Amino acid sequence: MTIEITNESGVEVDETVLLRLMEHDLAELRVSPDADLAILLVDEGAMEALHVQWMDEPGPTDVLSFPMDELRPGTEDAPTPAGLLGDIVLCPQVAETQAAAARHSTMDEIVMLTTHGLLHLLGFDHAEPDEEREMFGLQRDLIASFQAAERRRRA
Repeated sequence: MTIEITNESGVEVDETVLLRLMEHDLAELRVSPDADLAILLVDEGAMEALHVQWMDEPGPTDVLSFPMDELRPGTEDAPTPAGLLGDIVLCPQVAETQAAAARHSTMDEIVMLTTHGLLHLLGFDHAEPDEEREMFGLQRDLIASFQAAERRRRA
């Protein structure tokens, strides 16, 4: 599996945590170890330009996902085939503002946004109430299991 992380945001982010998070989430979702993923961290100006270009909405946003091969989560018996998952673009400055409002760390917000972006790459959405329940429930479960794995790793 290739997970490429590029930080052009000017904000220091612990990329090793993002790498462990994606390895964890992809394993939990039974995505092929031969799937490829890119994560790009950008500043507010770059994120605003992408937000306008792709979503036709003003201002910077927190995360954008650009799926490539339309891969979906696998199962124990049938993991997702190899392919290109796509790109997750994050804006740490927006994440920092949201984290302060939610009263948790910026890294916790980035973990949540990265998991959210990955779920979008895998075809999940939250436009309808039932889709939102499914996606956000899975997102909570993935983050909780990742946090538990991180606590075990540090112990």
